[in-house]
Amino acid sequence: MTIRVLAAGDHFVQNRLLIDALKREVPGDLDISELTLPWPVVPFGPVGEVNEASDVEDELIEALRGVEVCVTQMAPLTRRVLDASPGLRLFCVSRGGPVNANLEAATEAGVAVTFAPGRNAVATAEHTLAMLLAATRRIPQTHADLAGGVWRGDYYRYDKVGPELDGSTVGLVGYGAIGRRVSRMLAGFGAEVLVHDPYVDVPGKVELEELLSRSRFVSLHARATPETTGMIGAAQIAAMPAGSVLVNCARGVLLDYDALCDALDSGHLFGAAMDVFPEEPIPAGSRLLTTPNLIMTPHLAGASKETAVKAARIVAADVARYVRGEPLAHCANPSLASS
Repeated sequence: MTIRVLAAGDHFVQNRLLIDALKREVPGDLDISELTLPWPVVPFGPVGEVNEASDVEDELIEALRGVEVCVTQMAPLTRRVLDASPGLRLFCVSRGGPVNANLEAATEAGVAVTFAPGRNAVATAEHTLAMLLAATRRIPQTHADLAGGVWRGDYYRYDKVGPELDGSTVGLVGYGAIGRRVSRMLAGFGAEVLVHDPYVDVPGKVELEELLSRSRFVSLHARATPETTGMIGAAQIAAMPAGSVLVNCARGVLLDYDALCDALDSGHLFGAAMDVFPEEPIPAGSRLLTTPNLIMTPHLAGASKETAVKAARIVAADVARYVRGEPLAHCANPSLASS
């Protein structure tokens, strides 16, 4: 029997990647239609009751008519979309978490939702290390000076140079797929790694207070949960040694950004590097745009060609399991993992 599938890709996880992966992984006949979402040209945002989605409810409802399986990255699986799509049975989100899906409503409707854990672990770990080095070596600032025709020899002064990773203590807050890769990379630099994560038991695991007080570098890798929201605030930053570096390539809600700016303005932190923010895009007039010694990238730590390809392969593999009648490997509503 032919299964109707909607590939709702975007300009990163492209439809051609999703379709190629489906054709490689899935046995039997598929009737594949396409809908191209505008992300990242148009930023994601809240849509209905879900977050971080492309605002395409109407287009998605039309494209899902008669469709049983949808593979996507940014499509909004809202209650409104579910109510209008009675034939939908599998919604595959090619992200590390299906934040753009209403899991409660999907479960009520009998729609299994899958995701793609670890898809961007390598890219994000590499970006994290790049941010650590860029903040410590002031690479963006010195490049901008040189590009403007200014040779800043004063950056060689002792009070302006940063620490080395070799022999330094680096604290990782969160030790999932990304944190573990960062740890392995840091070992090659000769750093000592401390870990705070209540869900793992590994060498170097310590309480958050000890990690902050001992670490010259701190990098955030925790998931966004009610427990982790605001976990690094003014008191936690103050507990870090003077001259430390703080990096966040995880989620903006983990960190108090006003406290971060205060610590950079006062010189308590040597530098910081952020890939995620409390509001994206950063609004005009934000302190973040004028705070010294702060390096920023626009939420692209996970952006690599390999990430997009892996994402497509992971969701296609779960479509294949669905077609074969096997349990889904990465199901966010486990009661529907078995067909």
